[in-house]
Amino acid sequence: MTRSGSGPELSRRTLLRWGAIAGAGVTLGPLLTACAGPTGTPGPGTLTLALNRSLVSLDNKLNQFDAAVTVQRGVRQALTRVGQDLKPQLVLADRFELTAPTQWTVHLRDGVRYSDGSPVTIEDVSTALKMYQQVNGSFIAGFFSEFPTVVPVDDATFLLQTERPIPVLDYLMANILVTPSASNRPEELQDGIGSGPYVVRSGNRGTGNYSLSVNENYWGPRPSVPNVQVRFVPEESSRVVSLRSGEVDVIDSITPDSADQLAGLPGVQITRTPSTRVNQLFYNFRKPQGHPLADPRVREALTYAIDGRSLVQDVLVGSVTQADGVVPTGLEGAVKTGEYVYDPNQARQRLDALGVRDLELKIIWESGEFASDTSVMEAVLQMLGQVGVRASLQQFEPGGDILSWRQGKAGDWDVLGNGFSSPTGLAVSILQGMYAGTPEKEQTRDTYQGYVVPSIAAQIADASAEPDAARRARLLSDAQKAVWATWPCLWAFVPNAVLASRSRVGDISLVPTNSYDLASARLEG
Repeated sequence: MTRSGSGPELSRRTLLRWGAIAGAGVTLGPLLTACAGPTGTPGPGTLTLALNRSLVSLDNKLNQFDAAVTVQRGVRQALTRVGQDLKPQLVLADRFELTAPTQWTVHLRDGVRYSDGSPVTIEDVSTALKMYQQVNGSFIAGFFSEFPTVVPVDDATFLLQTERPIPVLDYLMANILVTPSASNRPEELQDGIGSGPYVVRSGNRGTGNYSLSVNENYWGPRPSVPNVQVRFVPEESSRVVSLRSGEVDVIDSITPDSADQLAGLPGVQITRTPSTRVNQLFYNFRKPQGHPLADPRVREALTYAIDGRSLVQDVLVGSVTQADGVVPTGLEGAVKTGEYVYDPNQARQRLDALGVRDLELKIIWESGEFASDTSVMEAVLQMLGQVGVRASLQQFEPGGDILSWRQGKAGDWDVLGNGFSSPTGLAVSILQGMYAGTPEKEQTRDTYQGYVVPSIAAQIADASAEPDAARRARLLSDAQKAVWATWPCLWAFVPNAVLASRSRVGDISLVPTNSYDLASARLEG
């Protein structure tokens, strides 16, 4: 669906108000197909989650949007996980120790098994690593500077060996979900065989609805909630109404307006925490030489057209902070690298000086990528129009074909509305995932929107392999400053993680990665 930037000019205050209305339910062009909200109140032993994006698979090779992680890890597990304090914790492994600069020694926990009763094996770990490498367009693969090789020592002990040191491998392996090797494939898996506390009783990838029940063969403590229902409800208004009426128990990724409406209501609680995510309007780095966006001076000039302060205060209602670095500055290893300045006169002057006239930009994004996304995009469209840049918007349905567009396979675009989270809580993870692209990775479209700057990739690789923490911090700082100088984003911001739940739901500890341990939840009354 597309809407061009033509039409009567609006004042900034008017367009921001209009954007807020759009975020509440006005759509662009033809309507998105909306799922009806859940009907019926959950039973006393059933926890019902309403997700804003469709859960199309039960592993995370290609996609790992925040709410999906909660469900995926309820079914599948990794050797480690990143906890509330953003430190690695042991899960399937009871030992994960750096025993040499390029070698980690790992021991599988006694008794870990899958829902069918079969044991978790070293071969399963080895196969999982291979499958994450082979899948086309893997999200998780981008976090690894290289993948480790599995070398068995005995039935339960193995080595993870690399060519160069990876001092944060215990963090990274938290993202490799293990499944039986015989049924693992280089694609997102739809079946529910895993070692987690829940099994999938029924699921529909098309609707995004799943029914989970307790894994009777679970090796760990039995979850207190017997059943979990997962529903895909794209319309925020439907999710809010369903929560208020008691038809669902938990909703995530809600706008500030909805959070304010729900706060203080009887039977409803709001949980907020600073997140490890950065949301951006990211430029398409696959533009050929000679295209205006291939020039970093043009990319910088366009940033002056965006009134970030008004977007933060009037559209996102103070629920986010404008980015002052290429990664969230709350992450370990992050540094401030600059700021986005609003100066439309400066934007016009710079574009004129560079000979850029009659510029047209196509902005794409997937609905639900971040709260108030439609409102932000409409406001940005008007801001660009005020400096003489014509823009059009194309919004994709959740679970649609935006991945092909992002990879440059389905159509051309100029700016992508997207979010990128550090599942490790480390700055180096986002840098590795977004900015360490190589020409070899670009051949398979496994780069972040075509971002390939060899000198920066080398800086990130050196930082990733540096075992000395102080020197690693200096290298990371230099790499972040180099990235900022390329002006990869039209604008960026860091959101809070926000979750709303019924008061009957207890012990949901929202992690800064915007997920929680499903097995720890309980139902009261």
